[in-house]
Amino acid sequence: MSWWNRLAHPGQFVSWTRPLVWPLAGLTALLFAIGLWFAFFNSPADYQMGDTVRIMYVHVPTAWLSQFVYATMAVSALGTLVWRHPMADVSMKAAAPLGAAFTAMALFTGSMWGRPTWGTFWEWDGRMTSTLILLFIYLGIVALWRAFDDQLRAARVVAIFTLVGAVNVPIIKFSVDWWSTLHQPASVFTAEGPKMPPSLLTPLFVMFFAFTFLFITLQLVAMHTEVRRRRVMTLERRTVRGDAA
Repeated sequence: MSWWNRLAHPGQFVSWTRPLVWPLAGLTALLFAIGLWFAFFNSPADYQMGDTVRIMYVHVPTAWLSQFVYATMAVSALGTLVWRHPMADVSMKAAAPLGAAFTAMALFTGSMWGRPTWGTFWEWDGRMTSTLILLFIYLGIVALWRAFDDQLRAARVVAIFTLVGAVNVPIIKFSVDWWSTLHQPASVFTAEGPKMPPSLLTPLFVMFFAFTFLFITLQLVAMHTEVRRRRVMTLERRTVRGDAA
């Protein structure tokens, strides 16, 4: 059997990935410690925004993850519909609450950053509105999972909904280019290279990796929990059938 087929077995997936959880958690904690030290004690204030620029070290990584998590869910949705991979819907279900949390954090920190920078907590421009729509999509997916007792049926419905909602991700990405907006254009990943000094870029990248490894760690834990929950549900159904027989 190929590694892909072996990963399709929930027990095999859990046994392979369980030893990774604590090392990933340790790496995440280390990256956060380094990133927060850089962010608060070893990076300068911005010449225009002052110390409020430090909100960037949380806002930018969570905004990135709000889109990355949804892309992960879209790939998992394809795995569910096309390849019928048993762990794909587990991944999709585990990622949805995490994506909602990161999106909510991005919206909150963005509004906190926007008030002193733009003079307002909120503006109905393309970037902010499409990100708010993304949060509603995440919450809708979480609600859909809970609306079905049959998780296999739920997986197919959620996978279709997820793929339809994926059209919003490029809208978020390119909204600052397509429409007039208060939100600044890309300043890190650009064709000309980063547009900020290394003193700001270094802590931003450290926090970027810290939040990314946080997602990976929490995703694995959530997937393990979902596998165990489904095992319990299967045993309960077998017990009920046995009692009925």
